[in-house]
Amino acid sequence: MTVGPEPVFDRRSVRLHRDRAAARIDEAAPLLSAIADRLLDRLDDTTRRFSRALDLGGRHGLVAEALRARGIPFVVSADLSPRLATRAARSGPAIAADEEWLPFAPASFDLIVSCLSLHWVNDLPGALIQIRRALVPDGLFLAVMPGLGTLAPLRAALLGAEAETTGGASPRVSPFADLADAAALLQRAGFALPVADGDTLTVTYDDPVALIRDLRALGETNAVAQRSRRIPPRALFASALARLPRDGEGRIALPLVLLTLTGWAPAESQPKPLRPGSAAARLADALGAVEHAAGETPPLAPSGGAR
Repeated sequence: MTVGPEPVFDRRSVRLHRDRAAARIDEAAPLLSAIADRLLDRLDDTTRRFSRALDLGGRHGLVAEALRARGIPFVVSADLSPRLATRAARSGPAIAADEEWLPFAPASFDLIVSCLSLHWVNDLPGALIQIRRALVPDGLFLAVMPGLGTLAPLRAALLGAEAETTGGASPRVSPFADLADAAALLQRAGFALPVADGDTLTVTYDDPVALIRDLRALGETNAVAQRSRRIPPRALFASALARLPRDGEGRIALPLVLLTLTGWAPAESQPKPLRPGSAAARLADALGAVEHAAGETPPLAPSGGAR
């Protein structure tokens, strides 16, 4: 029997957090909408027209509704939480589905988008491979996920407060991928023309408690598998929130580092890199330089000039 690696995330807790968020998800709609707009801007940059789309990790269907508004006739919303899927079903087809075990046949969609969902997946390479398989050839995958640096001041404040309060520390903010990892994962999953880039959205709060409310409304509270299961001391979060840095107007400013992933399912019609040695023009000509064979020593310049 082969024993797999320890999971980073407790997927049951992720689902429960999203279930609880279903009743209050509208409270976080402004933040979710601001992030979704970045994803949809990338979709608007392409001239392709799509007919079958999947909104993976769709929460209450905000992105799915935006896809329908762009003229895509068939859009399915899927979320790990049955309660959020039920919310999304008010405006169109929706199912409860796990990103780690997609229930779709190969070539089911020509567009798959994901907004703030894949960062809770334990086997991200495996999930990306399943997403690629669910796309038709030359189908498009677009995702936004938080990256390394997201909520960094909150992470530091919690670590400092817990060390002071209990003499130890446990993980309370999710680990995030960096940009280089995201780009490599797209290639590893077999996507063609993979692109990963980062952007930072800074969110500000007058009241630090409002930050906690937003995280709960999004279902983004701690689901790290190795987190402490003990009830934290009453003073822990008060101490952590008091440590958060404030800007010149007394507001708490927190960075959300957003990684945007773009990849296409491979297709014969896509542009291919040229074979080595097949170039029609010489690089030396373009640079106005003299070409030398490999291993040949270029002649020395005349010595009578500069000293």
